[in-house]
Amino acid sequence: MIINEKEITKISKLLSLVLRHRPESIKIELDENGWTDVSELLEKMNEHNQPISLDILKLVVETNAKKRFAFNDNYSKIRANQGHSVDVELGYTPQSPPEILYHGTGEKSVASIWATGIKKRDRHHVHLSADFETAIKVGQRHGNPFVFEVLAGEMNKNNFPFYKSDNGVWLTDFVPFEYLRKK
Repeated sequence: MIINEKEITKISKLLSLVLRHRPESIKIELDENGWTDVSELLEKMNEHNQPISLDILKLVVETNAKKRFAFNDNYSKIRANQGHSVDVELGYTPQSPPEILYHGTGEKSVASIWATGIKKRDRHHVHLSADFETAIKVGQRHGNPFVFEVLAGEMNKNNFPFYKSDNGVWLTDFVPFEYLRKK
């Protein structure tokens, strides 16, 4: 099995699209928890001009730096860990977050966030990072990066629930502006 980094990235982006946003684009369905059958996914990807084997799929999942995807115990099902715009229930239970979390964004969004807080928009949750460096990387995807400190411990004390995804991303429904500080 020889596959280069460019091809791994291409497959990862396609997986993000179909497992998080548009499963219908290759005619698969996600169950209520975001899982889909691996053999059906492979079949549909091959039908849509993306030849892939189980070994390649395993390699893409295992080498994804952001750990975006997960298999079940016997590799018969796969799902995205978070970031869905389609309706799924990931089954995460509330957890106590660290006192401070970080949210990276582009400078163009800063004024809006100061005014209204951080909204989940078309996603299921607001995504927060446990470390500043990750938030910078996230912000860079949106232009010049800007990082907010989120007073997560204080929010949690005030009954805002937090969840931690399988790949370590902290999730919440909304961050009011009064819990934000400039990093």
